[in-house]
Amino acid sequence: MGWGGLGCAVARVDSRLVTLPAPPSATGGEIDRRGLAAGFGGYLWWGMLPLYFPLLAPAGPWEITAHRVLWSLLLCLLVLAMLGQLGRFWRLLRTTRVSARLGLAAVLLSANWVTFVLAVLTGHVVEASLGYYINPLVTAGMAVTILGERLRTAQWVAAGLGATGVVVIAVGNGTFPWISLVLAGTFGGYGLVKKQVGEKVPALPGLGVETLTLAPAALVLLVVLAVRGEGSFGGPGELFSSTGLALLLVGSGVLTTVPLVLFAAAARRLPLAMLGLLQYVTPTMQYLTGVFLYHEQMSATRWAGFAVVWVALVVLSTDGYRATRTATPRPRRET
Repeated sequence: MGWGGLGCAVARVDSRLVTLPAPPSATGGEIDRRGLAAGFGGYLWWGMLPLYFPLLAPAGPWEITAHRVLWSLLLCLLVLAMLGQLGRFWRLLRTTRVSARLGLAAVLLSANWVTFVLAVLTGHVVEASLGYYINPLVTAGMAVTILGERLRTAQWVAAGLGATGVVVIAVGNGTFPWISLVLAGTFGGYGLVKKQVGEKVPALPGLGVETLTLAPAALVLLVVLAVRGEGSFGGPGELFSSTGLALLLVGSGVLTTVPLVLFAAAARRLPLAMLGLLQYVTPTMQYLTGVFLYHEQMSATRWAGFAVVWVALVVLSTDGYRATRTATPRPRRET
């Protein structure tokens, strides 16, 4: 996915904030079709990222991420200028407390991006999808260990099943699934920081501040690679080593910003519960890509581990559905 905690549905239950995959709205209202199309399109776009990054070879994960940061920043500033929202961006940047937290979010975001690109380029797309499947479970663990929240019994059961599934996969593969855990951890941590910042930070200005925080390091990295003749944009004597590759690297900014715009449009039109269910479109697409297009190996134990994780998500989603129905008052009928 590569774009932090946007896919997490945050449900308020018993006055505690717990990140959960949430069910469709229990209000019985009609779902906005444009919002649904925008949300599905955004998650579908994120799900197709494993098809794009291999096109950027021979650029490595760090170089790809650096280009993604710089071109996303430029595109964000351009869109904000077109929408007349640059003022919001500058206000966020001048607010020390908010910009500091967004800086921390930016570090987690960059770690997530680098790890995801590395997973795709090294043939671990299925392991990457596992990371986003278990993200709600890891976030629940963060709620307990970091925020001191108390989980319901079903949430504990789901967390236990998720941990069991990861252990089964690790034992079956004979390797520790560090890619999955790093992706889930950075994704969950990013969502936690963004939630602490507050919902008043708009999506595009927030992304602008985050990418601006990362821009100096990204620029230094690209300059060093260019001086050493190792950059994909060519050495000092050549502007581009490959025009096609250069355009694809520039396109990584569009690749990052467009699904964010789609998500922002969906978030204004859809219940948060619906967004929580739509988030599973992305890891499912990544999983199918890894298995059927890249032919990554799926042993019996790996299938079993994924099955246990999917059961955990069903338990978590069902519990969230019941909690939402209980917390949502039913409209009174007029007599």
